[in-house]
Order: sequence, then C-alpha cells, then structure tokens
Amino acid sequence: MMRGSQPRRKCRCCNHWFVPDPRTADRQRYCSAPACRHASKAASQHRWVGKHGNGDYFRGPEAVRRVQAWRARHPGYGKPKQPAAEGTQVIAEQIATPAQSSCNVPRELPRTLQEDCLTQAPAFVGLISMVTGSTLQADIAATARQLLLRGRNILGLVSSEATQRQLNLDYDQQISVTTATAAPHPSEL
Repeated sequence: MMRGSQPRRKCRCCNHWFVPDPRTADRQRYCSAPACRHASKAASQHRWVGKHGNGDYFRGPEAVRRVQAWRARHPGYGKPKQPAAEGTQVIAEQIATPAQSSCNVPRELPRTLQEDCLTQAPAFVGLISMVTGSTLQADIAATARQLLLRGRNILGLVSSEATQRQLNLDYDQQISVTTATAAPHPSEL
C-alpha cells in the first residue's frame, strides 16, 4: 500500500469518514473531534469496567485501603494552596503626606516607585505592567510618571513648561543609561 493512500474509516460517534493516525490505524475507531474523543474515552471506560474482576475495583474494603494508603503518601493533595507572593519586593505601607496644601501649585514629582502613591494602588501598578509588558520597577515608575504628567496636564494642574522639563529629564536619564551600556558605534572608534 502506498504511503499517501491510507484507508478511510467511519467514526463510531459522528459517522463521518476520517483517515486514522498511521501509528494506531488498526485500533482507531473514532475521529479526532472533541465530542468523538469524549465518546471514545467513555466507551473505553465502559469496556474496562465490564471485564471480569474490574467491576468492583472502586468498591469494597480493598479499594478503601488502597485509597487511604495513597492519601497517606500524598498528604497535601486536594487541599487549597496558599497563594504565592505576587511581588518580589516588600513595600512598607506609606501614608501620603503632601508637602503643599494647594492642589493648584505643582509639586515635585516622585522619583521612585516606593515614594509614589502607587504603593496604595497595586492594581494600577499591575495595569501599567500589563500595558507595557514589563515588570521592572524602573519601567513602571517611568510610565507612571508620564501618565501622571499627562493627567495633570489634561486637568490643567501643571504648566506645559514643567511637563516638558520633566519629559526631557526622563529622556536624558534613559539616554545616559542606554549609552553607558551600549557598545560604541564603529564610526566612533
């Protein structure tokens, strides 16, 4: 028989024709559709339970002893797991104490993520992380500063010069870090 011309077979569940997997062509009676695979599993289990000696496998004192022994070997199985710590850095709870009483006077922007009000809004930090695709605190803090500046600018709480000055400062910091770690360009050698 040629390799490309395998005989087709009719599925016992959906009655559609299919080409069996060459590795199990002599035994495969169901196609690969999810409902047909489910029916195949159910039929297989039904056949197994119907064999001599298998009908009481899950019943009686022997089954109870077998299950008790398995549970003794696996003591924590099936119990709810303790949630793992979400973050990698412990942040002490901080209370915001603004240095200025007026909301119309622009304040100095926070420099680190810990100093920012984001410690009281972990959902916001998570949202920034999802949007940027980064979990690095430096990236999250830089994005948070840009969002804060944009929001203040929209609300008219910061002058455009202060916004531009802060954006230039952020850009200069990124450039200095990038150039310090980057290899020199061949033309600069």
